[in-house]
Amino acid sequence: METLGFDFVPAGRVAGVDEVGRGPLVGNVVAAAVILDPARPITGLADSKKLSEKKRAQLYDEIRERALAWAVASASPAEIDQLNILHASMLAMQRAVLALDPAPDYALIDGNRCPSLPCPAEPVVKGDARVAAISAASILAKVHRDREMQALHERHPEYGFDSHKGYPTKAHLAALAQHGPLPEYRRSFAPVRRVLEAGNTVNAE
Repeated sequence: METLGFDFVPAGRVAGVDEVGRGPLVGNVVAAAVILDPARPITGLADSKKLSEKKRAQLYDEIRERALAWAVASASPAEIDQLNILHASMLAMQRAVLALDPAPDYALIDGNRCPSLPCPAEPVVKGDARVAAISAASILAKVHRDREMQALHERHPEYGFDSHKGYPTKAHLAALAQHGPLPEYRRSFAPVRRVLEAGNTVNAE
C-alpha cells in the first residue's frame, strides 16, 4: 500500500478511514473507508483540503473505479444532536468500515482516536497527508458531503450553502439569523441554538 511518508503499514487488507463535516452547522457528518488495490495504483492522492475541487472530483471517480473496496456513510443532524459531534463522527466511520466488502484486516483512522470496529485499528494523526488510503477516504468523504451541500443549496439558495458548505461564516450566520434554521440544521450547535432561543423558527419545520 502506498504511503505518504508513513513508516509502518500493516499487512493484509488495510482500510484508510476519514470523516468530514464536524464543524458545519448543517447537514450530515460524512465518513469514508477505502481499501486501495496495489495492482491499480492511483496517482495524485493527497489531503483533500489541499486539492482543487476539479482534482478532487477526478480522484473521486478514480478511487471508486480502482479501489479494492470503498464505502461512504454518514450520521444525521438528529444523531449529531443526540450523541454529540465526536460520537456521531465515530458512528459514521464505523458504518463506513462495516460497509466494506471485502472486509479489512486492519484500519488506519485519521485523527487521534478510533471507533469501535471488528478489526484491529490504529489512529494516525494527520493521516490524510501521510497514508494514501486515508487520503483516498478524505477525498470520497469531502466530495460526497460537498455534493450534499450543493443539493441543499439548490433547494434553499438563500443560505449560500454552495459557498460556505455549512461552516459558520459571517454570511452564513447572517442568513441563518434572517431565515431561521432548516430541518437539516444541527440544533445542538450554539449558533443554531441561539437563533432558536431567540424565537426565529421561520424554516424550523
